[in-house]
Amino acid sequence: MSRSPEQRRAVFIVLDSVGIGEAPDAADFDDVGSNTLGHIAETVDGFTLPNMEALGIGNIDGFDGLAAADAPRANFGRLQEVSPGKDTTTGHWELTGLHLDKPFRTFPDGFPDSIIDEFVDETGCGGVLGNKPESGTVIIEELGREHRQTGHPIVYTSADPVFQIACHTDTVDLETLYEWCKIAYDIVVPKGISRVIARPFIGEWPDYERTSDRKDFACPPTDDTVLDAISGAGIDVSGVGKIGDIFNGHGLTRNSKTRDNAHGIDLTLEAIDDYSGLIFTNLVDFDSKYGHRRNPEGYADCLRAWDERLPEIIEALDEGDLLVITADHGNDPTYTGTDHTREFVPLLTMLKGGPGGRNLGTRETFSDVAATLADYFDVDWQTGTSFLSDIADT
Repeated sequence: MSRSPEQRRAVFIVLDSVGIGEAPDAADFDDVGSNTLGHIAETVDGFTLPNMEALGIGNIDGFDGLAAADAPRANFGRLQEVSPGKDTTTGHWELTGLHLDKPFRTFPDGFPDSIIDEFVDETGCGGVLGNKPESGTVIIEELGREHRQTGHPIVYTSADPVFQIACHTDTVDLETLYEWCKIAYDIVVPKGISRVIARPFIGEWPDYERTSDRKDFACPPTDDTVLDAISGAGIDVSGVGKIGDIFNGHGLTRNSKTRDNAHGIDLTLEAIDDYSGLIFTNLVDFDSKYGHRRNPEGYADCLRAWDERLPEIIEALDEGDLLVITADHGNDPTYTGTDHTREFVPLLTMLKGGPGGRNLGTRETFSDVAATLADYFDVDWQTGTSFLSDIADT
């Protein structure tokens, strides 16, 4: 590559929860038969993603939910997760080369009394409402009025290993909410939970709205990731979306929060225009707004909106720039429950101006992405197998 490592640019986009079919160990996670993208295609009449199809998503081994391209513009394959979890943190950490030996803890029946009692005692909040897995918008509609009457925070969880605290800003000010989250962090993170999330909201029932003052208190990665290797070599690493929260800032030189997918794409385009190095974007709406809420039609519309803007990203790249598009887990909106699903995730990748149409097959770990990024930026890394030589001119 003619450019020095510091001048190179890689754009790494995670389509949060866009799985493409049950993983070989899906039975261990009660996810046999899950297929996020495939089932959306089956359920929603006329569903297509013409730009993703042109890249080759329909050519991926074992996936037949979308049309295969005669001459795919990108190189294509699928990634299999080896870490024992199907949550956001585990998926992103493995994509960056960090494997977990044991999963984070989730609480499908709510948190035990021992955790809640300690939280109440330490915060002096007087009690909590909720304490169950639920959509954030649903639970504030259900319990918002009682919260405003009592002042007790709404505590809830999700498919992710998270402890979430929702409070109306007129009832509990932000400073107090954040302090309660710091107290909760010290209680729950040592017990195997990955994040505590402040979820402030405003308005009157039933039209409550969550504000942009969300704040995540995340446990740091348990070891270095390829982000540390890249930034440690003096190369910019720009996070877009919740990347900063997932990695607790480790390995990043900057991070930009996003309001939604459209804003995330806008900020990714701005980063391409402004920076070299690694631009690492998470687009979360697929998961948070439609997967957990089991809304295939909304998920389909969200995918279409992404697909319509994909050409903007490709057009913005310079020749020799690396593009990687994948996901972190599944969240089949046609499946039972509201949990993530253990699935293969797609891999679409190209060097701008380089060859497309190469089948990268089934990769043994998400960490092949980390190895490829390390190879591209010419930094040392041990985990995973690079596919850079497979997508470069030979």
